[in-house]
Amino acid sequence: MKKFRSNWFRVAVEGATSDKRTIKRSWLEQAAKNFNPSTYGARIWLEHFRSLLPDSPFKAYGDVLAVKTEEVDINGQKKLALFAQVEPTPELIAMNKAKQKIYTSIEIDDSFADTGEAYIVGLAVTDSPASLGTDVLAFSAQKPDASPFKDRHYSATSMFTEAVETELKFEEIEEKPSIGAQLFNKVQALLTGKQAKDDTEFAQIGEAVEAIAEHVKDLPDQLAAEKQFSAGLKTRLDQVSTELTELKTKLSTTQDHNQKTRPPVTGGNDLVVTDC
Repeated sequence: MKKFRSNWFRVAVEGATSDKRTIKRSWLEQAAKNFNPSTYGARIWLEHFRSLLPDSPFKAYGDVLAVKTEEVDINGQKKLALFAQVEPTPELIAMNKAKQKIYTSIEIDDSFADTGEAYIVGLAVTDSPASLGTDVLAFSAQKPDASPFKDRHYSATSMFTEAVETELKFEEIEEKPSIGAQLFNKVQALLTGKQAKDDTEFAQIGEAVEAIAEHVKDLPDQLAAEKQFSAGLKTRLDQVSTELTELKTKLSTTQDHNQKTRPPVTGGNDLVVTDC
């Protein structure tokens, strides 16, 4: 099945209204830093409803791939904004082409999994911006028991942001197999194609080559992981080196009060002794 990816689009701005509290700049910074689909995947929902049924109108319509922050100018003021990139389902693409569900709202948890930091736990699409507008969100923040959203939240600490109009554009993702996977496929083709005429003659060779290919096909991923680990280790070593240099500088300019000092010189009595 073909896969598609969206353009980067703005989903939240610091100071914006939510159904609980005003969105803080630090939350957006933490959300961008912490987001990892392997940790927790943020899915796309209709009106923030999460259905358990795969054939429900309120099933998931895609996934958030990545988030980032950028400074934007709003009415002459610089503010931090959060941008997202998503992978849609065919149904969401069809909606978008029909100009449906063109407003987005994120669900942000300001204390995700008791980490004390913010995380994006969901994204909603809607056709009714007023349903997630400033008035209804402010009402929900003031009267949580009467909030129309109280049964839709991921957790007690998550909140919905104001819906904003979004221009989504999707491009097809061309998934190229890794070098190892290409080698594996080639070996498989050789062993099962016309070139493998004599099964008896090539049986042992085939098993050996196939085993090598099976081992090699995962090497690119392993090397990528090791490269990432090395980069992180280098960053940490550079940080420690900087801290050590700063410590040396600080120590060199700090007086040691345990070291004995030379008493001050008071000078002579200005008398000259003559040997007669």
